Amino acid sequence: MRFDPVPQGVWPDPLHAPYKSTAKRGARQAPVRAACPALTSQPLVFPATLLAQGDDDLTARGGGAPLGERIVVTGRVVDEDGRPVRDSLIEVWQCNSAGRYWHSRDQHNAPLDPNFFGFGKLLTDAAGRYRFVTIKPGAYPWGNHSKAWRPAHIHFSLFGNVLAQRLVTQMYFPDDPLLAYDPIFQSVPDAPARRSLVSRFSLEETVGDQMLGYVFDIVLRGRDATPFGV
Repeated sequence: MRFDPVPQGVWPDPLHAPYKSTAKRGARQAPVRAACPALTSQPLVFPATLLAQGDDDLTARGGGAPLGERIVVTGRVVDEDGRPVRDSLIEVWQCNSAGRYWHSRDQHNAPLDPNFFGFGKLLTDAAGRYRFVTIKPGAYPWGNHSKAWRPAHIHFSLFGNVLAQRLVTQMYFPDDPLLAYDPIFQSVPDAPARRSLVSRFSLEETVGDQMLGYVFDIVLRGRDATPFGV
């Protein structure tokens, strides 16, 4: 399996002054390129038994219906040559519709939803496609400065078919005014690469009067790679 280098400007800047915490954890020296056959030759196999019923529906994990706008997110995961990444594990997590995570470290003054925990997992199919149901997340303050608010986003963890395809990234929503002010989104230097992190609204994927549809396609490594972002 061949992997082309990720084009310059796709990876976020490790030291991005507007994103203040990078000053403490960003790398200050150039990375060392190392070859490791295990990263490209040993396939990752994820059995269907890894999933439980309802893992792909984040709205069905509580005792009732969660609050907020119900949506469906779908897309296709491919490699740098456009080939489907099949039977690969995707994990997703997010805050609720009020902008709060179900986590002890999140003390944002917003309500927790007892019927929404904000995590799920699923496998891509034979065509590299995935689909899950969730609630559109809310924006939330994050303390980068006095008016710092994160735009609505969903976190994705993708394992690919080999370790070299590992990716953690974020999906954003179209026409969000906060994207222009978000230093995490803006830390990706290349404008087309940044735009690849924004999903597109899809009337085709919209399910009647139940939920709006969004499409988020992902490229693992190489040309047109989806940027890393946590």
